[in-house]
Amino acid sequence: MRLKRTHTCGELRVTNVGETVNLNGWVGSYRDHGGVTFIDLYDRWGITQIVFDPDHSHEAHKIAHTLRGQYVAAVRGEVKARPEGMANPNLETGEVDLYVTEFELLNSSKTPPFDILHAGSVHAETKLKYRYLDLRSPEMQQRLIFRSKAVHMIRNYFIDNEFVEIETPILGRATPEGARDYLVPSRVNQGKFYALPQSPQLYKQALMVSGFDRYFQIARCFRDEDLRAERQPEFTQVDIEMSFISSEDIITHLEKLFVKLMKELKGIDITSPMKRITYKEAMLRYGSDAPDLRFGFEITDISDVFQKTEFGVFKGALSRGGCIRAINLKGYSKQLSRKDLDELTPFVKPMRGKGVAWIRMNEDGPQSPIIKFFSDSEAENLYKKMDAETGDVIIFLADTEKIVSQCLAAIRSHFAKKFGLIRENDFAFAWVVDFPLFEADDEGNPTPTHHPFTAPKPEDMHLLDGSKEDLLNITSDAYDIVLNGSEIGGGSIRIHDHVVQEKIFSILGIGEEEAKEKFGFLLDALQYGAPPHGGLALGLDRVIMILLGTNAIRDVIAFPKTQKATCLMTDAPGTVDEKQLEELALELFVLDEDEEEEDEDDD
Repeated sequence: MRLKRTHTCGELRVTNVGETVNLNGWVGSYRDHGGVTFIDLYDRWGITQIVFDPDHSHEAHKIAHTLRGQYVAAVRGEVKARPEGMANPNLETGEVDLYVTEFELLNSSKTPPFDILHAGSVHAETKLKYRYLDLRSPEMQQRLIFRSKAVHMIRNYFIDNEFVEIETPILGRATPEGARDYLVPSRVNQGKFYALPQSPQLYKQALMVSGFDRYFQIARCFRDEDLRAERQPEFTQVDIEMSFISSEDIITHLEKLFVKLMKELKGIDITSPMKRITYKEAMLRYGSDAPDLRFGFEITDISDVFQKTEFGVFKGALSRGGCIRAINLKGYSKQLSRKDLDELTPFVKPMRGKGVAWIRMNEDGPQSPIIKFFSDSEAENLYKKMDAETGDVIIFLADTEKIVSQCLAAIRSHFAKKFGLIRENDFAFAWVVDFPLFEADDEGNPTPTHHPFTAPKPEDMHLLDGSKEDLLNITSDAYDIVLNGSEIGGGSIRIHDHVVQEKIFSILGIGEEEAKEKFGFLLDALQYGAPPHGGLALGLDRVIMILLGTNAIRDVIAFPKTQKATCLMTDAPGTVDEKQLEELALELFVLDEDEEEEDEDDD
């Protein structure tokens, strides 16, 4: 390569005018203006317009017409200021051009399957198939560079605060953590399997027993579960753990970290301490334990208004132990058609909602298909509790608490987007605290709300010896950090007393032998002077996704998987040859279509 670059394609300014420089990059666009050829040459740093003018180099100009998009080129030339009024304000290099005197073709290119510089409307599967080309686009490069900067800042923050970065194993053993493990067969120990970590949970607790006091890791984690826009089978989390602390210490560090990240990455000042909401309050006012606080439309429980109602739908819901809750779309009546309101019932169907009632507060009085079923006192108390005024629309549901919460949370977001209440670069952080330690499964038995290593609040410790009802009333020392309606991290103070940990396992129906089999080394470790400790795991991919305002987590991961957990670029997962299977003592059994249909019939 003769013309090794002296400058990047985003570097040249008017201060370089008169200099002879070398640029290397890809051909972005080609324009021929009356014998003078203009080409945009780009790299990860930016774009420079290069000019092939026969008056500067007849030989280079002859080559210019042979160039095509995505050819790789090296050029040498003189930097010249653009004529007055011809500067491009959209380019950092827009005040200058490079007039080419020498040219070297470094590589040609097939015609790309899509326009790399304008790939916004290209089908996602096509971009994933040719991910190496999609990643060449300035948009994707800026996203991954942003991510790199964020990781660098996070690492520096924790190192500056005396955390020790320690890598934990990728090949471990399967432990029940809420999702299916990826298993790896062992060749040396045939018939046995490693599991890829869903998180470093047990290892980081062991590190606290080891006395490291402050640990962090940018950890790769794996979950074999059905995917959606915000999930991938392999993901990255910022993992931290501290000894001799309370939840306040963890929360304080995370808030300081985000103050730094928001300022340096986004130029936005956020306040600390952040808002805190209890789990019960979040579920009541927002219908979600990850509430979006960028807009209002808070939920109000109006069950008390209808305790003696004769309206069948409401009466039935309350008699079955359900609730009636509502939101007030304050002042938005004129922006909603009857069709908008009628479409809410099919909108909630996928969430098992049976129907949505509404009242439009018109100048000539309330309008609703169901208002005729309300008594005068019910209507009066409803309007008072909902602060209903002319121009408002009240939306309400009656069902189980779970269904009502889920449906109204979705309706809140639906109308916030419809009315344009969610603005770009509007970030609302909050902590959700005081989660229940247990929640009831389908059979009414306690199951961990987070994971079985979460400590109860000290004041509720005595309830561990109580009834099922007592257990479901225990508050955990857990905390989630929420951003714009998404949980971006969660953690807790851990159980450091092996007696308490064994009691939790017993409550969950995990016997002594099973506990020893699944968590033996942790239970042993807790008996050797385990300090009080706690931590948090931050979902790095999701944080970056929200900060960049993208809609899918794959937009901030270099080589993501599809919703079927496949890599379209490498065709992973793939088959392996018989010899490899024999070495692992494995034999494949593949159901044919007829067998699959029979199994479905049996189900």
